[in-house]
Amino acid sequence: MSHAAVPIAGALLLGRSRLPVPVIATGIVFAMLPDADVIGFGFGIDYADSWGHRGASHSLLFAAIAALLAVALIRPQRYVTAGLFLFAAMASHGLLDTLTNGGLGAALFWPWDETRHFAPATPIAVSPIGISDFMSMRGMKVLQSEAMWIWTPLILLVGMILGLKQWRMRWLRQNGMAR
Repeated sequence: MSHAAVPIAGALLLGRSRLPVPVIATGIVFAMLPDADVIGFGFGIDYADSWGHRGASHSLLFAAIAALLAVALIRPQRYVTAGLFLFAAMASHGLLDTLTNGGLGAALFWPWDETRHFAPATPIAVSPIGISDFMSMRGMKVLQSEAMWIWTPLILLVGMILGLKQWRMRWLRQNGMAR
């Protein structure tokens, strides 16, 4: 669920004047959608397969295609802004997964390179697959790890940027330069 933090942060920074609610909602869904690949286990698709967990659905190409299709369907006024937001929302999933300390890594560059990648540092505890495993002590440790390495930095970043925007607007008003 912490994958949704990235588009939520992006939406707070860009605001509803740039991103309509349907684009924001789609971004939140897109941020979590790559993990739908776990249904492949039920069809006998191996974890390490191209279409297995953290495979093609975690790639940058998959994120780009999904963003283009969504923008074509939603047809927002700001195509480029919406497209980049949706791409970043979905791409962030694979990128965050490279920061986890387990699994096989993410196939970010599929189909050109099927290598599963990890970031140089992997501070985020890997989440167990399945609800019953998640509702355990290990699941609580994962939530603590995600709060420390995903939510807290994003909250600080958004707070700092929004604070700077407010400070800038006050300064512009005080100096007779505001619109």
